Amino acid sequence: MKEIIRTSKAPAAIGTYSQAVKCGSLVFLSGQIPLDPSTMELVGNDVRAQIRQAFENLKAVAEASGGSLDDAVRVTVYLTDLANFPLVNEIMAQYFEEPYPARAAVGVAQLPRNAAVEIDAILALPA
Repeated sequence: MKEIIRTSKAPAAIGTYSQAVKCGSLVFLSGQIPLDPSTMELVGNDVRAQIRQAFENLKAVAEASGGSLDDAVRVTVYLTDLANFPLVNEIMAQYFEEPYPARAAVGVAQLPRNAAVEIDAILALPA
């Protein structure tokens, strides 16, 4: 049975998807772009601020599922400029501790709302 996860602490879905779906002990978090949840606007053009906001949004959805980013087993980062990947590493270290989740980084031509970054994750909650 799947359970839909929603929180006002992260941006509302801007399409035909849920913020997250829980199925058993797994939680599939949809991609988060750097929208301010209260205004639904991008946090700005500063890539560092955008990466941080995307992680904050992901964290809020993880917590709404009853878990945390510590439960992440897989993270995917989508960047419109892979030159910003060192910033992802720097900021991600503020949200995750060892052992780190598996991760992929994907260079893309464009993201919704012209964001510089989007991040999704899969959590494995304790039984």
